[in-house]
Amino acid sequence: MLGASLASAAAAALAQESRAPLELASFPRTTLQITHLDEHHAARKYAFEVWIADTPERAQQGLMFVSDLPETMGMVFPVPAPRVETMWMRNTYIELDILFFRADGRVAKIIERAHPMSEALLGSDTPVSGVLELKGGEAAKLGLRAGDTVTWKKPAL
Repeated sequence: MLGASLASAAAAALAQESRAPLELASFPRTTLQITHLDEHHAARKYAFEVWIADTPERAQQGLMFVSDLPETMGMVFPVPAPRVETMWMRNTYIELDILFFRADGRVAKIIERAHPMSEALLGSDTPVSGVLELKGGEAAKLGLRAGDTVTWKKPAL
């Protein structure tokens, strides 16, 4: 769940819970790539198929109610103007890795294995332009770290 302030996020989440969840099939999808430089400065590229949480309703729901997420899938939350971003795991049944990235695509922070069903606020600590959620454990498995680069394009309408 993506939110600018705790009060508005809580109100939005309560409103979301009162109606049926959106079908993930209704979210736009695109390919996203993470470029990681290993200790030998060799570039490793990892591709993911991601849903785009591009409306307030989609962002409020995020990956809530998802019971399984393939390793090559995720969700990206575009942020219209860089700001400190806050997420939580309410109604999220699986662990997620949360990557906060800046306007230049550089990963600013990674929260690994965020706890399912938690309402703890998980923040970027610095202004970001997007957030990427992946299956819990993927960041460690791939060796991802702050400074890696996220690239993606919004699909044409």
